[in-house]
Amino acid sequence: MVSKRRKQKIVICVAGMTGCGKSTIAKRLAKKYGLRYLSGGGALKALAIAAGYKPSVSGWWTTEEGLRFHQQRMADPQFDKRVDEELLKEAKRGNVILDSWTMPWLLKSGFKIWLEASSEERAKRLAERDGISLKAALDVLREKDGKSQAIYKKYYSFTLGEDFSPFNVVLDTNELNVNEVLGTLCMVINRLHITKET
Repeated sequence: MVSKRRKQKIVICVAGMTGCGKSTIAKRLAKKYGLRYLSGGGALKALAIAAGYKPSVSGWWTTEEGLRFHQQRMADPQFDKRVDEELLKEAKRGNVILDSWTMPWLLKSGFKIWLEASSEERAKRLAERDGISLKAALDVLREKDGKSQAIYKKYYSFTLGEDFSPFNVVLDTNELNVNEVLGTLCMVINRLHITKET
């Protein structure tokens, strides 16, 4: 089975709004299927470091400095374009999980997953992760969501969190824990993607 997967050059994209658990799930899927894990956010952080930022803390994107970097990205599309070029190149190599907001639209192939969660549920998860109040988490998410949607609307003409047309699967995670989300996605991937290709 592993050898068949390697021949397939499997590419799976995982996306979802901040706090939905996409990075956790993408990493777990990569481990489950023996695939490489690549993050658009991680690549952006590397560019942020090169630009003088210090994205060392968990949840950096929702800090004051992280939101300031969003403003710089709005003024300079080269940050996002460089990340896209790198991820597209890695997608061609195959056998990879891409944790990215843009790849579902830019890639013509691959299996694409959107993880859906309400603002309230995402804020609850963010508050627990970062040790902040629920109100503070909601405020942070509103600002982060708005800035992210503005960037992708400006550069790619899609509305993040509203346009689900590229996705093979849209999974509501509000009432599911990590293991339940993982189990559901593995069942779908095995049935609709891997089995179909082998």
